[in-house]
Amino acid sequence: MNSIRQVPTRVKSRRTEANLGAEREHFDKQQLNSISKAITSAETPVKEKHARRIILGTHREKGAYTFWSYALGFPLASSSILSWKFCHVLHKVLRDGHRNVLQDCMRHHSSLVEIGKLWSNLHDKYGQLVALYTKLLCTKMEFHAKHSEIPPNLEASDELLERTAGTDINNVFQLTVEVFDYLDAELRLAETVIRQLNTSIAISTLTSGQCRLSPLIQVIQDCSHLYHFTVKLLFKLHACLPADTLQGHRDRFHDQFHSLKTFFNRARDMLYFKRLIQIPKLPDSPPNFLHAASLAKHVKPVVVIPDEYDAEQPDDDEEEPEPLIEVSEVSTSSLQAQPQQLDIFDQTFGPPNGGFDDRDLQIESLKRDLELLRAELERVKLEAQRYITQLKSQINSLEAELEEQRAQKQHSFVENEQLRMELEATRRRNAEHEGSQFVFIEAEKRAQATEQRYNKLKEKHTELVSSHAELLRKSADTVKMLSATQQTQDEVERTKQQLSFEVDRIKQEADMKLEEQKFEMEKLKRELDEKMAEMMRIKGTLQSSEMTSEQMSSSLTALQAEKERLMRSERERSGREMVELQGKLQEKSSQEEQLKQRLLEEQFALLQGTVTEAENIIQDAVAKLDDPLHIRCTSSPDYLVSRAEATLGSVDKVKKGHADYLSNMGDAGGLLRAVTQFSHLAADTIINGSATAHMAPTDHADRLTENCRGCATQSLQFFSDLKSKTTLQRADPAAIRVIIQKILNLGQELRPKGMDVRQDELGDLVDKEMAATSAAIEEAVRRIDEMMNQARKDTSGVKLEVNERILNSCTDLMKAIRLLVIASTDLQKEIAEGGRGAASLKEFYARNSRWTEGLISAAKAVGWGATEMVESADKVVLHTGKYEELIVCSHEIAASTAQLVAASKVKAGRDSKKLSALQQASRHVNEMAANVVGSTRTGQENLEEKETMDFSGMSLIKLRKEEMESQVKVLELESQLENERLRLGELRKKHYDLVPSEPVSEGNGETSSLAYPANMSPKPSKPALSRKPVLAQKPNLPPKSTFK
Repeated sequence: MNSIRQVPTRVKSRRTEANLGAEREHFDKQQLNSISKAITSAETPVKEKHARRIILGTHREKGAYTFWSYALGFPLASSSILSWKFCHVLHKVLRDGHRNVLQDCMRHHSSLVEIGKLWSNLHDKYGQLVALYTKLLCTKMEFHAKHSEIPPNLEASDELLERTAGTDINNVFQLTVEVFDYLDAELRLAETVIRQLNTSIAISTLTSGQCRLSPLIQVIQDCSHLYHFTVKLLFKLHACLPADTLQGHRDRFHDQFHSLKTFFNRARDMLYFKRLIQIPKLPDSPPNFLHAASLAKHVKPVVVIPDEYDAEQPDDDEEEPEPLIEVSEVSTSSLQAQPQQLDIFDQTFGPPNGGFDDRDLQIESLKRDLELLRAELERVKLEAQRYITQLKSQINSLEAELEEQRAQKQHSFVENEQLRMELEATRRRNAEHEGSQFVFIEAEKRAQATEQRYNKLKEKHTELVSSHAELLRKSADTVKMLSATQQTQDEVERTKQQLSFEVDRIKQEADMKLEEQKFEMEKLKRELDEKMAEMMRIKGTLQSSEMTSEQMSSSLTALQAEKERLMRSERERSGREMVELQGKLQEKSSQEEQLKQRLLEEQFALLQGTVTEAENIIQDAVAKLDDPLHIRCTSSPDYLVSRAEATLGSVDKVKKGHADYLSNMGDAGGLLRAVTQFSHLAADTIINGSATAHMAPTDHADRLTENCRGCATQSLQFFSDLKSKTTLQRADPAAIRVIIQKILNLGQELRPKGMDVRQDELGDLVDKEMAATSAAIEEAVRRIDEMMNQARKDTSGVKLEVNERILNSCTDLMKAIRLLVIASTDLQKEIAEGGRGAASLKEFYARNSRWTEGLISAAKAVGWGATEMVESADKVVLHTGKYEELIVCSHEIAASTAQLVAASKVKAGRDSKKLSALQQASRHVNEMAANVVGSTRTGQENLEEKETMDFSGMSLIKLRKEEMESQVKVLELESQLENERLRLGELRKKHYDLVPSEPVSEGNGETSSLAYPANMSPKPSKPALSRKPVLAQKPNLPPKSTFK
């Protein structure tokens, strides 16, 4: 009887469950309807009421499971507009949804990344926007997952921001960089959207434009908060760090400030935003972070969303939104439960006033209850089937994630093997003590890359798989740090095997748990089928149905308790394993510190040994200064200057190596190489300085010897400072540099005066002079052609014939000189290529400086002669010059040509074909010069024949008078001729004296350095073509075996 009395209560609970199930189905249907209407492929903005219902749904189910279960079914890869509106809805859900939405979204982080990569590779306007939007959403989720204190809508107080940043300045610095990246992603999306749209009113009011612009409302809200965060964090950084360190932060903030201000101004001018959002105004100039008082002037920008205005017309088939909690049905059912209970009680026991007992009514009521139970059983079946389907989908997703983790684990194993091979190669290179620090840096970079990959795996997996990834990362780090000895390598191999075994065991346990869950699900399904069959078999007995229901409830409770116990034991076991592995890691870290200390000691010992050898080298060089056998050794100032310059360069390297060693005591390779090079170069400078002093004047010799001794003393003092750890910090080679500079200056004072041109510029000067000579010849040919045309216009008859003959001969001479210059250039290249060996062309010219100077002098002379000949020919044609000037220019060109041939012939081979070509070109030039002389004299004679002398009308006395005047004039001319010959001789002597030291400036702006033989007579008794030009002399190089 008690069981019959309890029937109304159970019926009420069953009906309440039925109402909840119906409410859930209604909720799912409503969410599916809102999601499908909000995320469409039509180019229209997302309606606010659909997005609001989706957000309310996340608060109702305390998460975004339903949203993602429906959203993942959309074909996002086929429509860029669909993907764009999906990103917009997701942005709204992240900002205004339940706080658990962020965790649900992080599970689909990889899906967002794949969608962004897909659309970034396609040439589609919306596709570009989708790529930027997915990157923004990923950045937003990663930021708020890392800083969970800051809500996704960024509405955080200044006190909360202070607590998030903390007191560690490194954390504040890192948080500032992350906020910069966050704001960059927002601004890039906004700038791209506005760039694709025309900012006119017509565009912003169209649905296509509003589809692009609607997500910018959330971007504006985010940017206002991020700007405020950036200002606060930068003021805090400037209060703790120097201004120079934060220069990059200030520059980046200024760029973001101007971009954000431009974005706000352009959005404020659009009609679309004016009715939806009030955009704040930023100050005209960014805050001055160098003055802390500027923080008081900062005003936080506030975005105001006015009362929501929904101009959209409701759909005809859309129902009114229902409240989140169904109160009416529950209250109604509770009100109806008592009368129903009273009626069944009266039907069972009769009315309280002693009425008759109607058994038929009781049977009918029991039949109705049985029908209700049958319908309830069918509902339970459907609900169980739905749960089974959901669990199967979850199992499939877990299996897919497990496969992905297996693939990533295999990839990690391959990378570990590659790193092990690289470490073996590193040990072999360390045997030579070269490049050890570089290998360590590369290994650390790879370790950091591996750590980042493992951190990504940690975010995507459960706690069990995350601990497995952490063990793999720590194992890889242990392998990198303990690669010094073979014993440590063996320990790492054993540790890796143990970790591999642990990973396999954990994977097997996970597989076993998966199989157990499947078995439990099948077992539950079988039990449910058995219970339903049992309920069908015992229709007539309500007591049996109640017992079956209680058994099912107890079974489910027992299964839940067993599941909790297994998960708790698994967490405890994982915690113990983590503690053991951390202990091993600490032990390995201590061993690594010992190895680092040993490395520092070995590096300092190598430095001491190198410095000792350098001291011996310097002392040996100083000992040679007083060695009597060394007095016979001599050296040239040029070689001393080259040694001193090389030593100065090595001093800079020593200073840089010393600074690098002080900053990183574990790498002394740079300092060792610099000290070794400096010791040899300094010793070489000291020995060559002493050898140069043996041939120098007394004053210079004394100063040079004293400076060499001073260089040795300062070098030994510097080496002494390097050998001790107490004086290592203050060791400075500045004093050595001063002494070597003095030696360099003395060497330059002792160099010959003809060395004004730097040795490294001689090669360039040769090419420049040859090019200038060729250009002068080309210009001469052009001017001769112009003179020829002008002469044909202005003259005629005999004068035209004489002018054409002279100008034609000058043109032939210029062509012959051009061929000579080409042949000389070819021979010069052959000489340089054959004699330079492994050295460069500039080094070859510098080593043969005197021959090079002779070549340059000859080239200048040829170019100057060609220019002078053109000037003289112009004067002769215009009858303002003398024919003798043209003849002298021809002689000068022939002499300069001979000098160029002689200078080239000095270093040419005897069997050189290019030398034969040059000599042939020289003979051709001489012939053309003779033709110019001949045509000039012939033209002069032809013109003078026209002036016949007629003395027939003169008397005897007049003739005698004219004869005497003529004799006087002859004597005067002979006297002037004698004086001019003496003056010419003196000029040539002075010219010869000045040739080695400085060029003689000529009237036409060119420089000439023609050299005449010292024994040339002042009187030109022979033609100029027969004179022998000066040969370029070889440099007087000292013997290498004496002091090298």
